[in-house]
Amino acid sequence: MATTTPSIPLFDADNHLYETRDAFTKFLPERYKGAIDYVDVHGRTKIVVRGVISNYIPNPTFDVVARPGAQEEYFRVGNPEGKSRREIFGEPMKSIPAFRDPASRLALMDEQGIDRALMFPTLASLIEERMRDAPELTHEVIHSLNQWLYETWSFDYEGRIFATPIITLPIVERAIEELDWVLERGARVVLIRPAPAYGFRGPRSFGKEEFDPFWQKVVDHDVLVAMHSSDSGYERYANDWEGSDSEMLPFQPQAFRMLSAWRPVEDSVSALICHGALSRFPALKVAVIENGSSWVAPLLKNLADVYKKMPQDFLENPVDVFKRNIYISPFWEEDLGELAELTGVDHVLFGSDYPHPEGLADPVSYVDELRGLDEESVRKIMGGNLATLLNVSEAATR
Repeated sequence: MATTTPSIPLFDADNHLYETRDAFTKFLPERYKGAIDYVDVHGRTKIVVRGVISNYIPNPTFDVVARPGAQEEYFRVGNPEGKSRREIFGEPMKSIPAFRDPASRLALMDEQGIDRALMFPTLASLIEERMRDAPELTHEVIHSLNQWLYETWSFDYEGRIFATPIITLPIVERAIEELDWVLERGARVVLIRPAPAYGFRGPRSFGKEEFDPFWQKVVDHDVLVAMHSSDSGYERYANDWEGSDSEMLPFQPQAFRMLSAWRPVEDSVSALICHGALSRFPALKVAVIENGSSWVAPLLKNLADVYKKMPQDFLENPVDVFKRNIYISPFWEEDLGELAELTGVDHVLFGSDYPHPEGLADPVSYVDELRGLDEESVRKIMGGNLATLLNVSEAATR
């Protein structure tokens, strides 16, 4: 448990649910049946996307999962003994109702001392990359998932759990339709993959003017955009170096791939800035979740250097744009005070990644990493900033 349990409202920017087996298929139109399936492979259930078995998540049914916080020691002190992944993860556990059901999750949050939480899907992060050459199918599967998410969790459960519907961007008009659909059902935050948008003519930046009608609606409704760590397709570039064609396997990392792990979000933020979206829409709010913060300082330095040499390529100072529009939920083991100095304390968000193994077993213990910060800064990071972004009162009723 946390050394000091704070007597302040806590709003966790990074909680996760585990999807049920029918999450992608329950509402999928008949003509698309078979795009997502499950098969038995030597006694293990695997998900199949467009006829290809994926090992992205070892157990995509989530009947058995890694224990929350199983990797805390690994991230805190490293792995000096060179333990295997199995040794680091330890004994798994059976899923509990709180991982799949909002009422049970709310009861668990009460036990943990968490007032509110953003609730991200888990398996969903594999979908868009494996359908990048099928824009219409991508929109259909994502809408089907959003229907399941709304039916199961809603997008605003008792003002305390805010599930994050996904907006995929291949076809701008379809993205706007999906945004309208989730907004009508109470969504306060939407999840967008940090990757180029793959349309009929191939990939392109979502920072370009083509996407302005979508961003305009986001701003008009004052919706928070979350970019969460995902399969952004960069495995293809790593494969060129490795001489392989493997898919992204988040639970089987390799040293070479880890060195560029945060390149997708760095590129995504850069695209929004360099291609002008954040200058054309200065009120757009973008929260970067579970991508750490090690990339922030180098990016700000590079933006400043490029702006000095090519000011004509920017609508305004890109460093100012970053510090105005971008909010960061860093990893708990990083230097949070340093990040607060770099971006401003108003732009730092507490996120525990519960119940994932790389997160915190006890989300409230995050406050222990804020020693040395003043009380008002701690209050903002642990919930006040996110409450402001979602336009809700700082304290939830529980």
